[in-house]
Amino acid sequence: MDLVTGEFKNTLDDKGRLSLPAKLRGSLSSSVLVITQGVDKCLWLFTPERWTALSDQLFSSTSLFHQQARIIQRRIIAPAQEVEIDKAGRIAIPQSLRDYAGLNKECVVLGITKRLEIWDAEAYKAWLDATEAEFNAASEALDIQNL
Repeated sequence: MDLVTGEFKNTLDDKGRLSLPAKLRGSLSSSVLVITQGVDKCLWLFTPERWTALSDQLFSSTSLFHQQARIIQRRIIAPAQEVEIDKAGRIAIPQSLRDYAGLNKECVVLGITKRLEIWDAEAYKAWLDATEAEFNAASEALDIQNL
């Protein structure tokens, strides 16, 4: 099942657990997700099915003998871990992934249809500010008609 969209703010507890918004949890067919490092210093979460499809695609389109492929495999595939959504709707984010994303207390959870992203709230705001001009240029370049 596809995930839904939305932007949600939640707090990381002292044990490194983050509550997933009920709207996002309700769209999941499983209580297990795969979490890994994402691009832009955030974390990506996938359903196990989506993760398998992504990792299979990464391996089938890359070669062990290409440096860029090894970088992608080490940054995205290697740190991936399964996390279970507990009865309170929380996931325990491994310390290594919290460190990578710089997660402190306040977090932003983004639903992006086929994946979730988890950001440190301050880092996400800084990213939004830093990419504003690029966003404007990219949206202008889109050629979507009849909306």
